[in-house]
Amino acid sequence: MKIAAVSEDGVTISPHFGRAPFYVVLTVKDDRIILHEKRDKLGHAQFAGEPHGEHGPHGSSHGHGFEPGSQNRHARMAETIADCDVLLAGGMGAAAYEGLWHVGIRPLVTDVADISEAVKAYLAGTLTDHVERLH
Repeated sequence: MKIAAVSEDGVTISPHFGRAPFYVVLTVKDDRIILHEKRDKLGHAQFAGEPHGEHGPHGSSHGHGFEPGSQNRHARMAETIADCDVLLAGGMGAAAYEGLWHVGIRPLVTDVADISEAVKAYLAGTLTDHVERLH
């Protein structure tokens, strides 16, 4: 199993999926972390010059991030972790959350800051998905 976490420092989970510069990918075997890997991540900085869609920067009639251009950007952000089962983030937009599900990655919004501790909690079945942090 592979679990990705968005991060700015390689140790803690970033509070925002779109702004984090990279992923920390942990390979887990027999409930133990056996490999740590850092992968570059596309994010808001790389997409700043792209149009936001017909409904302006605040999204479509379904809300921010649901316009076609944003859906494409979310899919491109997930390409780097297509081999992962789970993504841990401290917060993210509802459209990014839904987009990850669509590509077969389970997003979890957590209040556990330390990546290793969050992975241990996930493996133990005690990590809470704080969907109230979606925006």
